Amino acid sequence: MRQDDREPFDRALRRARVAAYAPGEFVGQESFMTAGEIRALGMRAGIGPGIGVLDLCCGIAGPGRFLTRELGCGYLGVDASPSAVALARDRAGDLPCRFAVAQVPPLPAEAFDVVLVLETMLAFADKDALVRAIAASLRPGGRFAFTLEAGPPLTAAERSAMPDADTVWLAPLDGIAASLERAGLLVTWQEDHSRAHRATARALAGAFAADAASIARQIGRRALDELLAAHRMWVEWLDAGRVRKLALVAERAPRRH
Repeated sequence: MRQDDREPFDRALRRARVAAYAPGEFVGQESFMTAGEIRALGMRAGIGPGIGVLDLCCGIAGPGRFLTRELGCGYLGVDASPSAVALARDRAGDLPCRFAVAQVPPLPAEAFDVVLVLETMLAFADKDALVRAIAASLRPGGRFAFTLEAGPPLTAAERSAMPDADTVWLAPLDGIAASLERAGLLVTWQEDHSRAHRATARALAGAFAADAASIARQIGRRALDELLAAHRMWVEWLDAGRVRKLALVAERAPRRH
């Protein structure tokens, strides 16, 4: 299986993902967010008809396609994975969605009303540079809507235990708040999803374990074991309060006349 081949993973995990969420709450997301949380964050960010939205690290764009369908907007999803973008583009159908394959940053040379980063802030080691780039891409009065895995950086032991630890860069909330302020962004809304995401992570781990034989046949036992190990660590961290899961909206100050 090629390293960048998202379709087999998406196919192998879909049955378990559907089973892990309450009816209607799975919309193709590859995260702990529910459809209700995705919609609420989109509404808090003011997504609607005529609003230009940039979705960074969109993956197969389940949340982006859902928001476009539910709230209406002009949507551009960007991801570094060609296979993920191919799936997203295919599944968008007639929705007014655009997609691009690119590393982030830099960001597309356009101005947007809303920038989304859903469940992927932890993948950026240099969050200050990311926030500066996002602020520069927002129109005056634009909103940055994102989720945050807030906590101290991983210890050496945690890095050793966590699969793909090079994509897990936790950060304290006060550090992110300082980055936002330096970039001219003011937090206007914040909500703690830690308890809900702990339950979702536990449900996903259980569903993957229950469907282990089928999943392993499709993606291999090692990939399944790493998937289970990562989800069990998230359950432990959220249960102990080692990590908090937050949703936030930050606004760029309108231009003064």
